[in-house]
Amino acid sequence: MSFSIKQSALATCMDLSNSFVHRRSQSTICRSSFSPALLLQNDLKRTHLSVLKPLHISSIEIIGKEKRPVIQCKAFEADKSQPIEAAAEVKPETAKRLKIGIYFATWWALNVVFNIYNKKVLNAYPYPWLTSTLSLACGSLMMLVSWATRIAEAPKTDFEFWKTLFPVAVAHTIGHVAATVSMSKVAVSFTHIIKSGEPAFSVLVSRFLLGETFPPAVYLSLLPIIGGCALAAVTELNFNMTGFMGAMISNLAFVFRNIFSKKGMKGKYVGGMNYYACLSMLSLLILTPFAIAVEGPQLWAAGWEKAISEIGPQFVWWVAAQSIFYHLYNQVSYMSLDQISPLTFSIGNTMKRISVIVSSIIIFHTPVQPINALGAAIAILGTFLYSQAKA
Repeated sequence: MSFSIKQSALATCMDLSNSFVHRRSQSTICRSSFSPALLLQNDLKRTHLSVLKPLHISSIEIIGKEKRPVIQCKAFEADKSQPIEAAAEVKPETAKRLKIGIYFATWWALNVVFNIYNKKVLNAYPYPWLTSTLSLACGSLMMLVSWATRIAEAPKTDFEFWKTLFPVAVAHTIGHVAATVSMSKVAVSFTHIIKSGEPAFSVLVSRFLLGETFPPAVYLSLLPIIGGCALAAVTELNFNMTGFMGAMISNLAFVFRNIFSKKGMKGKYVGGMNYYACLSMLSLLILTPFAIAVEGPQLWAAGWEKAISEIGPQFVWWVAAQSIFYHLYNQVSYMSLDQISPLTFSIGNTMKRISVIVSSIIIFHTPVQPINALGAAIAILGTFLYSQAKA
């Protein structure tokens, strides 16, 4: 518990720190018993302290620069190692950890479901540009409805906000489309193994384009990442160059997205949920004309009829599910980033890839050679070591 004691009460505090209270009865001492000038910093209400255990002074600090400086005096019970007030902080800290745990579990689950439905859609309807556009359109519509119905509070933005968000949206659009193109050509597990090499791109871009330097441990952690990804790529049974390059381009694009986001959004705080909503809307505006130019409505219509005839009406649910779950998992990930450090987020992202890789192999019966699995494990281990080295 923290006390603010005037300088004249310093001697009283020092005497208290060296004394034991010998009364064994269930008695209490009010704050006025120590000194008439004693005030509690955090609670103005009358507070009682148990005297069954002796109290010791843990620290005394002078705070303030006024003529009569105030001395901060912290006390702890005899069998404790920290101030009494820390006990009151345990409950909020536990609640925060529980909240973060729920965020992580939801994030991983939504991501797994998205990848499953996304692959189902792409297997039956190989138009990744339209699929990517529908994902962004669905998320944008969901957030517009949420704002209109006041389920979520709309963000307060201005022209400067959207201007700084534009390069982030460009990078996000490229990364999103490239990843979808990759998954349309290769197994989901292979795409995510290659995408686990994103830290290597981050270090290389930061080093050679931004001039940043890193500790030797960071550079050493890149060796298993690069080696593991290379081993997994060489031993992939269904290797496809377009799928491989799509995953690599996605890595590079998302690195630039993070760089632009950190540099441009300083001092322009918008909550994680609304930030991603704005990012989706701007990305949708950027992507739509390119999707029309690359694939076009004629191909989309012909492919749709074929998919419906082969899969049936449930194909519509697949498309809706992959679009909805894409927005939800990204939204939860940005909400998680509001609550945790970048290091914790990086570790969570690594664990997310493991869950996606394992679940996709099981669901789609993806053939995996032992050497291929070893490469994936080495790459993911390197990603974990990288997150620890950057701590």
